[in-house]
Amino acid sequence: MPDYHRVYVEGGTYFFTVVTYQRYPVFQENQAIEKLNYSIQKTIQRFPFDIDAFVILPDHMHMIWTLPLNDLDFSNRWRTIKATFSKVYHGLHHSPSESMNRKGEHGIWQRRFWEHVIRNQDDFNHHCDYIHYNPIKHGLVNAPSEWEYSSFREYVRKGLYNQDWGKSQQKTLLEMNLE
Repeated sequence: MPDYHRVYVEGGTYFFTVVTYQRYPVFQENQAIEKLNYSIQKTIQRFPFDIDAFVILPDHMHMIWTLPLNDLDFSNRWRTIKATFSKVYHGLHHSPSESMNRKGEHGIWQRRFWEHVIRNQDDFNHHCDYIHYNPIKHGLVNAPSEWEYSSFREYVRKGLYNQDWGKSQQKTLLEMNLE
């Protein structure tokens, strides 16, 4: 196994990818997304953070978070979200492995997650574009505005994207901010 070390930055902004176990499409059901939202809100109450951008797809999600100053513990937040969701979601449709049984895992989540420290505004904009274009990339919709489970509509409301962004490779958020 590779010797992977996470980068922790107090008050940092991070891009995350979290995947379901064996890419099972847990989040194709509205009820599962409601339970995920509940799990995230319960976690925010205990361990505050801001969600700057997000997309939830059937088998994975991407989010950008900003942690409070003097805080760097995103790992505990993800652990709490995953554990809370696993407790409230009773729609497990497949059996966990023996290894998962020994560790008390429920077979909903991939064990790890991927993170990237956002370095600057250009990096943030690039990752927002990636998040909002992801439902198209995976063939789920023809335009970001058609995907309900993302922050795209909020970004349109704030004037950061136009409603038609992504339909025909329109200007990126970075390009729009440079105008």
